[in-house]
Amino acid sequence: MAEIRVENLHKTFGDYVAVRDSNFTVADGEFFVMLGPSGCGKTTTLRMIAGLELPTSGSIRLGGEDVPFNRAAARDIAFVFQLFALYPHMNVRRNIGFPLKCQNMPAAEIRTRVEETARFLRIDHLLDQPVSRLAGGDRQRVALGRAIVRRPMAFLMDEPLGTLDTEFRDLMVRELRELHLRIRATTVYVTHDQLEAMAMADKIAVMSRGVIEQFGPPQEIYDRPATMFVADFIGSPPMNFLDFRGSLEPGQAAVQVNGATVAVPAAREARREADLVLGARPEHVRFDDASKLRGTVFGTEYLGTTQIVTVSTAHGQVKARLPADVRAVAGETVGLSFRGERLSLFDKASGRAIRTALTDGAHPPSRSGGGGPPQAVEGASLGGAPGVGSNPAAGGAHG
Repeated sequence: MAEIRVENLHKTFGDYVAVRDSNFTVADGEFFVMLGPSGCGKTTTLRMIAGLELPTSGSIRLGGEDVPFNRAAARDIAFVFQLFALYPHMNVRRNIGFPLKCQNMPAAEIRTRVEETARFLRIDHLLDQPVSRLAGGDRQRVALGRAIVRRPMAFLMDEPLGTLDTEFRDLMVRELRELHLRIRATTVYVTHDQLEAMAMADKIAVMSRGVIEQFGPPQEIYDRPATMFVADFIGSPPMNFLDFRGSLEPGQAAVQVNGATVAVPAAREARREADLVLGARPEHVRFDDASKLRGTVFGTEYLGTTQIVTVSTAHGQVKARLPADVRAVAGETVGLSFRGERLSLFDKASGRAIRTALTDGAHPPSRSGGGGPPQAVEGASLGGAPGVGSNPAAGGAHG
C-alpha cells in the first residue's frame, strides 16, 4: 500500500471551478473519506487521483511518485464504482479474475488468487454462480473482490453503497470497515452520507463548492467544526445556531443572548462588536426553568430512549435531544440552557469558528491540510442542509 499526497489540486471546467486548491494526505493504510453534498467536487477529486480526469494544476503523489498526468492504467490503483460495473455474461469467478487475465497472469495463479479473495470476502460458495442471480450485497462483494484480487497500492471507491437498500447498506458499512481493518489498504472513499463517513473513516475531508472546509478525524469534526457549513452538514439533527451581537476579549467565558447570560468556552481571540453566532449540538441543550432564554415547545420526535424536542424561540427553532421521560408538551413555555463547555462560537459574516478553549486540542485552521490539522479555507462557501440520519454524530444523505 502507499501514501497519497494531494497538493494545491485545482480543476476548472471553463469558468466553473470544480476543485479549488485542495491539500491533504492519506497516510499509508488509512481509510479516508471525502464527504459533501452533490456538486462539491469530491468525485472530481477522486477521478483526478484515479487518472480518469486531468487536473488543471497541482500535484498528486502515489507512493512518492508524482502522477497527475499518468494514465489510469499506470497508477496501480483499483476503482470500485457505485453501479458495480460487473460483466453480466461472466460468472463470479470470471468477474473477479478478469483483471488478472488482462495482465496475462498464468491460469493457475489466477485460480489461486480468485479463490483466496472469495474466501476472504465469504463468497467462495458463489464462485460458479452468474452475477445476474446475486443480491445487491453479494454483487458489491464481487466488485470489491475484483479490486482486491489485483493487490493494488490503493483503493478508490465512488459511493459504492449508493444503490443498496438500507439493510444491505448498513451491513456493507460494517463489512467494509472490517475488511479495511484486516487488509489495512490505503482507501479513498467518496460519499454524501454522514453515517457512512462517521462509521468508517480514519480521517474525513468535508467539502463544499470545491473547497475543503475541514480535514480531520470524525470526532474532531463533529465536536469542533471549523465552519458553520460543517456544523450544519454533520449531525442529525444538525447544530443549532443562535444569532447575537457582541464583542469578545481573550479569556471571556460568557456571552449575552437575548438578555440571557450564556456560559461558553473561554475565548482565545479578541473580536470587535459584530454579528456572532452561538452553536449548540442538540445533546448539549436542556430544559431549565430558571433560564431567561425562553421558547415554546413546537413538537417532539420519539426515538425510544431519547426524544428530539423542537422549541420555537426568538432566534428561530432550537432542537434538544432529551431523555424520553422528560415531559415536553406542545405549546408549553420552557427555559433553555446549554452545556457551556461544549458550545461553539462563529463569526456570522465569514462563517468561520472563533478560537476558544473548545478548540485548544485541535490544530489551527490552515489552507494546507497536509494530512494533519483540520483545515478551514478562507473564502469557503457557507450554508448546507441538515442531516437526517439516526445517529447524532452522522446524519443522512444530502443530494
